[in-house]
Amino acid sequence: MSDFSHLNDSAKGMLSLDDAQRIEKIRSDRWIGYSKAKNILNKLEDLLVHPRTERMPNLLIVGDTNNGKTMLVKKFCRNHPAEDNPEGNGVLAPVMFVQAPPVPDEGRFYNSILELLFAPYKPSERVDKKQFQVIKLLRYVGLKILVIDEIHHILAGNTNRQRAFLNVLKYLGNELQITIVGVGTKDAFRALQTDPQLANRFEPVMLSRWEFDNEYLRLLASFERMLPLKKPSVLHEHKLASRLFAMSEGYIGELSKILNNAAVYAIENKLEQITLKVLDDLDWITPSARKRRLDGVS
Repeated sequence: MSDFSHLNDSAKGMLSLDDAQRIEKIRSDRWIGYSKAKNILNKLEDLLVHPRTERMPNLLIVGDTNNGKTMLVKKFCRNHPAEDNPEGNGVLAPVMFVQAPPVPDEGRFYNSILELLFAPYKPSERVDKKQFQVIKLLRYVGLKILVIDEIHHILAGNTNRQRAFLNVLKYLGNELQITIVGVGTKDAFRALQTDPQLANRFEPVMLSRWEFDNEYLRLLASFERMLPLKKPSVLHEHKLASRLFAMSEGYIGELSKILNNAAVYAIENKLEQITLKVLDDLDWITPSARKRRLDGVS
């Protein structure tokens, strides 16, 4: 009888579940602490304990779509949840995650923050009133790091709106003496470059696509240990690893979806392992092929 040594303890425990429950677990979010992500998390931890100064350091996490940026910063936020404030009536929230509005709109940005703080507000209220309320509340909860996802949305507005939104970021950082962490595509770097003063405050960190190397093979081994399949797949074996790399094109988000779909297929078809045949049966379309199809439609 197999000792399921190809799985970690958590995945072994899932083997006692029925197929539907195992599939639900497979489709749930999971965190794999690969070295690139750990390095960025360490940078974020350093920023969290940075003393408040007149010119706080900021971070810009840049990478292609579906390459693990958002999952990484959400992991950091989960590590530092809001907690009760023994000296006040509210909570302490050292880290906050907010998504940039689809266009650079100061009012909508403040609305998002107020909603996260469960604060009453009127959407039609003047921006300066919302700004005052946001500053007051963020100071009250002891915010230290504001994470802004999809920050490249700044470019969706005209030059004046871009400049106004960047001024908001600058004002929040200066007034509260907090660190701002921007997360986005390469366009995010271009967006911040429109304000040289602000650009100098952001350290860019690139979350690059994966290469076919030993670290990638270790990543596959980590995935296998977390997928509750009863038979070993040996994902890091050269043929499987090469096929998975070609299908995902080096994007960790794509790789995760492929492996999840393959694991579900393996359970539903009583195979209990991921093989080349299973990958063939997925009819997976690579990211570049999808883009070509969309370009053809347009």
